[in-house]
Amino acid sequence: MQSFLDHPRLAPCRRLFLQDYEVWINIGVHDFEKKGEQRVVINVDLYVPLALSTPKADKLDEVVDYDFIRRSIMARVAQGHIHLQETLADDVLALMLAHPRVRAARVSTAKPDVYPDCAAVGVEVFGIKDPA
Repeated sequence: MQSFLDHPRLAPCRRLFLQDYEVWINIGVHDFEKKGEQRVVINVDLYVPLALSTPKADKLDEVVDYDFIRRSIMARVAQGHIHLQETLADDVLALMLAHPRVRAARVSTAKPDVYPDCAAVGVEVFGIKDPA
């Protein structure tokens, strides 16, 4: 099985990442989940072409700002209750791909407190923009 990381359109890219971003949000389909927040751990990888992310003057506006990732996640979470991790992951992926410099993104979400006998349950999605 070929990994998406082997995709030829990602070779000339820089990978930016937000790792193990922990948020407390209202998420879940069960009644008890709708009464309070749960811990969710989010990971995001962005693939940005080197031509769009190689600073020449060492200035923030020459790259994709990491704050964009966090702000986008928090804006989505602030919209209210989410039933499924799949919805959260898909929505965050769409927000990441909406950035004009981002070519591809990977988003994973994990709920680490669901079952006592495993580290977490979660979902991961990947998307790549069509060539312009």
